[in-house]
Amino acid sequence: MKYTKFEELPIWQESLKLTKIIYDLSGNPKWNKDFKLRDQIRGAIISVSSCVVEGFEKNNNNEFIRFLRMSKGSVGEVRNQLRIGLEIGYITQIEFDDINQKLKKLGSDIGGLIVYLDNFRRGQK
Repeated sequence: MKYTKFEELPIWQESLKLTKIIYDLSGNPKWNKDFKLRDQIRGAIISVSSCVVEGFEKNNNNEFIRFLRMSKGSVGEVRNQLRIGLEIGYITQIEFDDINQKLKKLGSDIGGLIVYLDNFRRGQK
């Protein structure tokens, strides 16, 4: 399927859902006392969807792949910060497991798109 708008991309749609989840979670009073970690996790989750959009809008597979890699890196950053939140008691194990599973799937989906685009790019040469 060829996508003509970034809003059609399943990875963008899922990243937006996860942005809401992370914002709701980090709005908890425990997170509000830790401005740095709260702002880092929020910035990282915003970066996931923003990099997808920026790469898509460049209309160039090489650039899209580059930005998808940054997006995937941001997913890892969110997972790390979520783990820190668990370790210091800001979230429960159940919350962590649920959100981390969704983040892992998103990272895997982004990785799959990178592989697809990279294979397509190589096939064109």
